[in-house]
Amino acid sequence: MEITRDIQLSDQELAKMELHSFLNVLNILVGELHMIRLDLEQPDALSRCHELTGFVLEAVKAGDLDQDLALRLASISFYFSRESDEALALTPAERITDDLRESMANVKSILEVMAVRLQEYFERQKTGMNWIPHSTSELEANFMKFFAAVEKNSRGRYHIQFNAAAREPGDYLVNFKIEGCDGVLLMPPVMQDVFRDLIANARKYTGLGGAISAGLLQNANELRLAVEDSGIGIPTDEIDKVVEFGYRAEAAKDRRTFGGGFGLTKAYVVTRRLGGRMWIDSEEGKGTRVSIRVPIPPEGGTKIS
Repeated sequence: MEITRDIQLSDQELAKMELHSFLNVLNILVGELHMIRLDLEQPDALSRCHELTGFVLEAVKAGDLDQDLALRLASISFYFSRESDEALALTPAERITDDLRESMANVKSILEVMAVRLQEYFERQKTGMNWIPHSTSELEANFMKFFAAVEKNSRGRYHIQFNAAAREPGDYLVNFKIEGCDGVLLMPPVMQDVFRDLIANARKYTGLGGAISAGLLQNANELRLAVEDSGIGIPTDEIDKVVEFGYRAEAAKDRRTFGGGFGLTKAYVVTRRLGGRMWIDSEEGKGTRVSIRVPIPPEGGTKIS
């Protein structure tokens, strides 16, 4: 089904949508820091790191991330490194459990993802909707870090496999491909956010052992993006509604998520701004496919108003 719904968003909703890529990560980070403090039995441990993360999270929820807040966000890694070393130095060796080490490693992984997203955010502030070249190998590396962080955050509940021969029961099988021309893909930077959000949605609404296919392709005429899953699907009468701001399909309302429900909204709004088209094909209990096609501007993709 092609989505042609007219969506009107307030300035605050647009701001929240722009910051959607940070919301999920910050929510997870707050939870991990809380668990580490409990495991350490040190109420004041990681205090500056925890305070900064909570402060920035509230700002992001409100749709506010100015230069000062972005710098605070970037400083979280520094404070975590310093304060975690201090806390561990005060912790008896017998209390440094495997679970605690796993939580520490998980936070480091989350912060690596955060650093990439912050870099992308600054890039978007500079380039807007301009079409710029991206190295396909760098894009693939960034997305592999994303998949690794998603898996690590599961705490062993599942693994993400890219080879069917390595797949065990309960593992997600991901078919993932990025293709450009001569190792370069032309697109507005925001499309990285869109692609990642759609993959995250596919994972959230696909049960353990499911399959996800995700592809990004640029040819001479257009940018194509598709994400397909074997998940819970969307009721037919709700398909065109799921792009509304904050809307969550009835079948998905009991699923715990850390995002704001803006992923499909962002994908649709960005696609429309770029003069593209978006389709959502879904069947309850069988999965969903989201497809996007955006024409490359006549001037070769250097700029779009």
